[in-house]
Amino acid sequence: MDNQDDYCELCDLPKSQCIHGNPPPPPPVAQAKPAPKPRKRGATSTSSPRKAPSAAAPKKRVTLRWTPPEVFKPVILDILEEHGGELEADDLYRELETRAGDSLREADQERTPEGELRWQYAARRARVDLIKEGRMAKGRPGVWALS
Repeated sequence: MDNQDDYCELCDLPKSQCIHGNPPPPPPVAQAKPAPKPRKRGATSTSSPRKAPSAAAPKKRVTLRWTPPEVFKPVILDILEEHGGELEADDLYRELETRAGDSLREADQERTPEGELRWQYAARRARVDLIKEGRMAKGRPGVWALS
């Protein structure tokens, strides 16, 4: 029997010990909402046309606080290729931090609610995506490998 199915794809821990393998908490109990108040109808006017939304309205530019997983994908693949296609997760994180250190954002050094650095969480998400794409293999727990 193969034991690698018992390990979480996100944190390489046994599913019984990782936070991802635990069932989610039950949804909060919905409280009854008060009945909506009836709307008052105002005077309707047929002479004033409705304004269409402006097509020239500028789009909001979203600035991300953390480095997205897509940034780490090519760097992870390069590191694995340079080390023969397989590397311990801790060694890969050290090499990844060295290479991507200058491009990491300030918020990447914050910790997730589980206590993991944000940039490492993004790197793990990149690994999961690369496994789904078939570019990396699930491999042994604690080891990242090319497929």
